[in-house]
Amino acid sequence: MKLLIFFLLMTVPSAGLTQTFTDLKRSIDAEFRKVEGVFGLAFFNLRTGEMLLINEREMFHAASTMKTPVMIEIFKWVKEGRLSLGDSIEVKNEFRSIVDGSSYQLDLSDDSDDSMYRRIGGKATIRELMYQMITVSSNLATNILIDLVDAKNVSATMRSMGAVNIRVLRGVEDGQAFRKGLNNTTDAYDQMLILRAIAEGRAVDSASSKAMIDILFEQKFNDLIPALLPKNVRVAHKTGSITGVEHDCGVVFLADGRRYVLVILSKELKDVKGGKDVIARVSKMIYDIVERSH
Repeated sequence: MKLLIFFLLMTVPSAGLTQTFTDLKRSIDAEFRKVEGVFGLAFFNLRTGEMLLINEREMFHAASTMKTPVMIEIFKWVKEGRLSLGDSIEVKNEFRSIVDGSSYQLDLSDDSDDSMYRRIGGKATIRELMYQMITVSSNLATNILIDLVDAKNVSATMRSMGAVNIRVLRGVEDGQAFRKGLNNTTDAYDQMLILRAIAEGRAVDSASSKAMIDILFEQKFNDLIPALLPKNVRVAHKTGSITGVEHDCGVVFLADGRRYVLVILSKELKDVKGGKDVIARVSKMIYDIVERSH
């Protein structure tokens, strides 16, 4: 596995700290090699500016990590006065393929949330749909919101934020698009960029960024980055998974107020549980280094 690692320090590091990070890179490399698969990692310490990048420009199927860019786009439209989070829209299960405009529906058995399916034919607020999209990764809510703001606009906003490799082409379960290789993609570096913007209050504006953090704090799937962290550590994050793919992208809040961004992506996993365990262990390794460095 080709590994690249860079350190961007706002202050000149001591020899001891440099050695610590050299050892950390070696340890992470060893963890990633314990399972068959490809990993990408991006870490940014929001207090010190330390940055650790491993395969940071390797491209991955975005899976549900693309829902964070959709959330940013929703808040952008709210800021521009184009919609309100309290607006109600129809809950539907009929969408158009980006390939030929043909109709397709989502299958409840492939979704992580069933609550929205019980509301088909009725209405839900944009706030409700966005909350379900992020916290329980509702595919139905996601497609409704993508229809509302258009995937092209989401990608354009990502470009404006400097995220050149986050590509949101379509909603979920567009089978024709999938078969043609027209998938939503990301890399670890760009996920780090947008989460850093949210953490620093630069995504749309400070109020929107804070609201996004609050939603990300409510994430219900916590078996990756947060899994081995102490209970007094909070993680605002979004996961993503499809066959052979396990991602987690978040902002980690230590009890003393320090924060860092951590993104770990994976693909081609033959042992999914083993891959998830590795992600959790790497997260704990990084936490331990940050926690000890005052």
